[in-house]
Amino acid sequence: MRPDDVQAGEPPAVLGPGFAAWAQGQPLLATLVVGALVALVAYGGFRLTRELLVRLVNPLTDRTKHVWDDALKRRRFFWRLSYAVPVLVVRAGLPYLPALPPEAAAWLQRLLAAAMAVVVARALAALVNAFGDVYAQGPHAAERPIKGYLQVIVLVTYGLAVVVVMAVLIDRDPLVVLSGIGAASAVLLLVFRDTLLSLVAGMTITNNDLIRVGDWIEMPQFNADGDVVDIALNTVTVQNWDKTFTVIPTHQFLGHSFKNWRGMQASGGRRIKRSLLIDMATVRFLTDEDVERLSRFAVLRPYFEEKRREIARWAEEHPEAREDPVNMRRLTNIGTFRAYVERYLRTRPDIAQDMTFLVRHLAPTAEGLPLEVYVFVADVRWAVYERVQADVFDHLLAILPEFGLSVFQAPSGADLRALSGTAAPAPVRPAAAAPSGTSSA
Repeated sequence: MRPDDVQAGEPPAVLGPGFAAWAQGQPLLATLVVGALVALVAYGGFRLTRELLVRLVNPLTDRTKHVWDDALKRRRFFWRLSYAVPVLVVRAGLPYLPALPPEAAAWLQRLLAAAMAVVVARALAALVNAFGDVYAQGPHAAERPIKGYLQVIVLVTYGLAVVVVMAVLIDRDPLVVLSGIGAASAVLLLVFRDTLLSLVAGMTITNNDLIRVGDWIEMPQFNADGDVVDIALNTVTVQNWDKTFTVIPTHQFLGHSFKNWRGMQASGGRRIKRSLLIDMATVRFLTDEDVERLSRFAVLRPYFEEKRREIARWAEEHPEAREDPVNMRRLTNIGTFRAYVERYLRTRPDIAQDMTFLVRHLAPTAEGLPLEVYVFVADVRWAVYERVQADVFDHLLAILPEFGLSVFQAPSGADLRALSGTAAPAPVRPAAAAPSGTSSA
């Protein structure tokens, strides 16, 4: 029975002749009672469906070895589909409202149909995303990603849902609504171009979790480097570290690259990537006296012991090494300093030991040999990070002469004058004022 077939004051006889007779005498009261019962049944069915999902479906998906049911659970497919239960119950209960006018019944029917279209669209979107999750775990996901195609399918699904909702609400054929939208699309794109682009960009940002309020982002194209303080439809506002604000159109995040530091903040470590430029003229082999002197460093004693055993074994395997020192393996001051830096950083509790930890040489340049420290500070706070980084390089610069090494530094004017043998000119002092009553010669 359709709701527009129900006439006001003529309750259906399905509920029994006694109820029909009572409803004819009290149509308004009967409508309120039946409406309350329909709402109660709809809510009860909704809660019962949720309980079945929580107590029955979810445990079953956890016990199976299949990945597709886990993907459906993670994407909340069944959860979204459960909203169809109250819609169907209310739709089925509309004919049993005696005093409901046919026009109101028709409007409620359209609203329920529109709600069902939205429910189905959201469930289909979850199903498509779940398929993408399953595919991402397959062997060909890295070579042939399909995430972009799936996003297009989801977008088309939501677009069709919007067309169906509009067609149902205005009681027109969806094809007529779609053709009307196509005719007006040129004007809409011209007038609302930025708004539509920002809407699509906002959906992409939200669905892919690219930006959140509070994230530190860096976007050099717009001189933005700071925290996101607001995400609106058309703009994203960033408060820079100098306390200025940069307002970026939302759609620009689809056309330009940006860096989000959320991953660094979530990891708990902040990277140090800095080099010491070693003067290559100071690189040399260590003598026995140098090894004895450097053995004063407690962190280097295990290193020297290990190297002595390693060199001794190598010398036994290569007898020609005893003929001349040039054939022998020997320690260098730069290699020993590199070992010292690594062991020194291992002793610092403010350096993350479970993250990338490198002390390495880079390619030599005209400014010297770069010795790079690539580690992470175990604190993401800016002030703490800068303090730890400064402490590390303060120590390394001060201890470097102990290894017979020096850093490269471009010659200053004083260096050039010292090389040329000319002394620096004496500073000019202002002449003292003559005493009162006297005259200068």
